[in-house]
Amino acid sequence: MNIVVLDGYTLNPGDNPWTPLEALGQLTVHDRTPNDLIVSRAAEADILLTNKTPLAAGTLAQLPKLQMISVLATGYNIVDVAAARTCAIPVCNVPGYSTDAVAEFVMALILDFFKQARVHSDLVMQGEWQRCPDFCFWQNPHFHELAGKTIGIVGFGAIGQRLGELAAAFRMKVLASSRSRQADVHYPFEWEDADGIFSRADVVSLHCPLTPETEGLVNKHRLSLMKPGAFLVNSARGPLVVEQDLCDALNAGTIAGAACDVVSAEPIHAENPLLRAKNLTLTPHIAWASLEARRRLMDVTAGNITAFLTGNPVNVVNP
Repeated sequence: MNIVVLDGYTLNPGDNPWTPLEALGQLTVHDRTPNDLIVSRAAEADILLTNKTPLAAGTLAQLPKLQMISVLATGYNIVDVAAARTCAIPVCNVPGYSTDAVAEFVMALILDFFKQARVHSDLVMQGEWQRCPDFCFWQNPHFHELAGKTIGIVGFGAIGQRLGELAAAFRMKVLASSRSRQADVHYPFEWEDADGIFSRADVVSLHCPLTPETEGLVNKHRLSLMKPGAFLVNSARGPLVVEQDLCDALNAGTIAGAACDVVSAEPIHAENPLLRAKNLTLTPHIAWASLEARRRLMDVTAGNITAFLTGNPVNVVNP
């Protein structure tokens, strides 16, 4: 069984061995695959693994040997799943592997905004404390406690619910928005619609999937609803945010700050307006990437392949 990984570097840059997959067949790993090499590299694959390398209908039509696709992520929009179904190719994903990693990363961004530890460390290193006549100083108005603040979580699946749990531990009030309005949590929270969350919350964090309905969810209108001291976090998908509108809101002081771990086109383009926004933390799509999460991703992927080989596929997104 030939197993081909099209873009394995982000899963294993050297610290997360491919051993679980090597035991399942003849494994070929490419760090990255440009679009013009997808077909040639995948031509002999029985099982094909991809993270962000696109598998369109036209590509799949040129891969008659292909029997299974496993996406090295939870989101699977990179694959034309309908075309794969037509070709009788099951597409599997890896749900839930990064729940703790993403929720913890978002809390780190929230704490950084409200506590300003990094900013003040930089100021100390620049000599500001030495020049200060007092035993302490602070130079940012957003130096506050989380206790008593309200967090609004848009998308209340596994990651959103875990973030709510962490926020509740800081004694934040939790608002949640979800299409299903179903949740299994053991802390107090309140359902709210999207506009209500943007108008009421001190922190808004996005955890919803990218769909035609959610694209551009954060726009000029919703940003105008937010409190002047509010903070926005996007660790879900870049196109959930109209980036020019967010840039304008930050530069105008409509909201106090934001953090984005994802943008509309990745790697980020030089012309992205967010690169010229004030009070914005930009990180390079790393919320998911803890070593523990990547090891879970590797193990579940091996489980997906094993289940397929034994005739009982799991985590199939195109049944």
